[in-house]
Amino acid sequence: MTEKDDRTYSISELAKEFDITTRSIRFYEDQGLLTPLRQGQTRIYSKRDRVRLKLILRGKRLGFSLSETGQLFELYDADKSSVTQLTIMLKLIEQKKLELHQQMDDIKVVLMELVTVEKRCRETLVEAKTSESKSITLSANGELS
Repeated sequence: MTEKDDRTYSISELAKEFDITTRSIRFYEDQGLLTPLRQGQTRIYSKRDRVRLKLILRGKRLGFSLSETGQLFELYDADKSSVTQLTIMLKLIEQKKLELHQQMDDIKVVLMELVTVEKRCRETLVEAKTSESKSITLSANGELS
């Protein structure tokens, strides 16, 4: 092993590197996703912890829950060949894609509804202004409104 492989990280180093709070890192530890060594109250994170943190954050960006990410970590730990992990990952990816497509369809429907409501509001506003304008004109001519 080289010196670089033995590199360790403090919680503040990881927080700064990944632009997250130390509280977030401690939360991931509480969830069992990170397992730093301890020297008294000081957490010492390994290269493995750093890689896992990177994967946790990538998973979050892709829409994976922490539970799903944890499941992938467990599979990897149990099967270093990654075959099981990759198979599960493909299933999760397909599920996320389906969810995102459904969300896109839902967003399109909501946008169409908003356009319809906006059009009705504008039409009603024009009618109200026109009606108000006629009322003011009649009053200015001395007629009853």
